[in-house]
Amino acid sequence: MLEVIDLVKKYGKQNAVNNITFKLDGGEVVGLLGPNGAGKSTTMKCIVGLLRKTSGEIYIGGQDHLSVAAKKLFSYIPETPHVYDLLTVKEHLQFIAQAYGVKNWQSKAEKWMALYDLSDKQDKLGRDLSKGMRQKVSICCALLPDPQMLFFDEPMIGLDPKAIKNTKQIFRELKEQGKTILVSTHLIDGVENIADRIMIMKDGNIIGNDTLPNLKATLNSGADSSLEDLFLELTKDE
Repeated sequence: MLEVIDLVKKYGKQNAVNNITFKLDGGEVVGLLGPNGAGKSTTMKCIVGLLRKTSGEIYIGGQDHLSVAAKKLFSYIPETPHVYDLLTVKEHLQFIAQAYGVKNWQSKAEKWMALYDLSDKQDKLGRDLSKGMRQKVSICCALLPDPQMLFFDEPMIGLDPKAIKNTKQIFRELKEQGKTILVSTHLIDGVENIADRIMIMKDGNIIGNDTLPNLKATLNSGADSSLEDLFLELTKDE
C-alpha cells in the first residue's frame, strides 16, 4: 500500500531523513516511534506531500505519492490540527464530503461526531474550539471519505481518555477492514497494543523495523520487557 525508497530530506547540509526505505501492506497498523527530532514528522510530511523530498521515491497504492490518484487513497491527521475559523464543525465535514464526493455524508458525519462527542458542538465555529476539539474535528474529517490509508501524526495529543480509547478502537476496526495505518508518536503506550509492527527512528535513520516479539529477540530482551524498554535501549546515546 505504501512504498518508500531511499527517501532523503535535507535542510541545507543537514539530513533530517537519511536515505530510508520501508513498505506498509494493506491491513497493517505500523507505529513510527522516535525521540523528538528523529525525523518522524518530516518523513510523514514528505509522504503526504506537505514537504518536498530531496531525493527518493514514494508510492501509495502503486501511484506516485503526489498524483491525484494517490491523494484519493489516503487521509492525513497532522500533529497540530488546523481548522477554518469561520466554518462550523458540521460545515468542516460538509466541505470534506463535497471535496471527496462522499455520498450520504450526513449520516456518516453524525456517526463520527457522536463518537467524538461533537454532536452538541456541530454548530460551533472553528475559532471557538479547544485544541482537543480541533483534533477531534480533524480525525472526523479524515475518517469521513473512508480512505484506504491513514497517516496519524501524534493523534493522541490533546485528546481526553474517552477519545483516546475510541481512537484505538477505530484503529482496530480499520485494520479489520484491510485499511493501512501509519501512526507517528513518542507516546509509546499509545501504540504498543495496536501496532502489528514497530519502526523506530533516530537521527533520521530507521534503526528498528519489525514486530515487537522479533525486536525483543534481536536485542535478547526477555518476554516481559516492554516496548518502552526496547525503545530506550535502541535510542540511547552511544
